[in-house]
Amino acid sequence: MGATEGSRDGDRRIGRRALIIGGTAAAVGSAVLARDELARLWWRTPGVEKPRVAGAVDFAGARWVAASEANWRRADRPYDYGVDMVIIHVTQGSFASAVKVFQDPGHGAAAHYIVRKDGHITQMIRELDVAYHAGNRSYNERSVGIEHEGFVDRPEDFTDEMYAASARLTARICARYDIPVDREHIIGHVEVPGTDHTDPGRHWDWDRYIRLVREARSTSA
Repeated sequence: MGATEGSRDGDRRIGRRALIIGGTAAAVGSAVLARDELARLWWRTPGVEKPRVAGAVDFAGARWVAASEANWRRADRPYDYGVDMVIIHVTQGSFASAVKVFQDPGHGAAAHYIVRKDGHITQMIRELDVAYHAGNRSYNERSVGIEHEGFVDRPEDFTDEMYAASARLTARICARYDIPVDREHIIGHVEVPGTDHTDPGRHWDWDRYIRLVREARSTSA
């Protein structure tokens, strides 16, 4: 589908959904539902330059630390590239080392977020923009990348706090872009075509993680 066709389709979807949501909100008197849905619709509106405030984050509670501009490229997602996937990574190192390499222009890669073992979340690239995290251009353009502090062969690195915080983050991303919460749309780096990476590895508990994302998604809906 070309850009022009996609824009027209997007405009029609926005119009229909806005009418439905507006009617439902009026009928049930749900201000929260209307606000959340309108926010999602606005985020998808074609041709609207999204705000780029220095230090602003896309996930409440995250801390902003900018990645090197050499490790991502400016975009206007999901208008120019539809976002339909979250990709899970493991840093194979400490949180501090991951931040350092993502700030290194010679590294050539960075993810949108890093989740620390204690559940702290740092955002390094806006979701609007394309992060070089998957090693596959198409997957970079259509996904949000989340790194997790630790090593793939150390299951103790994947703490309860990390799982819970990451699940809330992924649930929010899925809500923003209407991404289904399933293993076709939330994948590991190892599942990206052409990659030579193995993360998040066999110790990452996918059943637990998807369950937590679904729980977080349902409570924030």
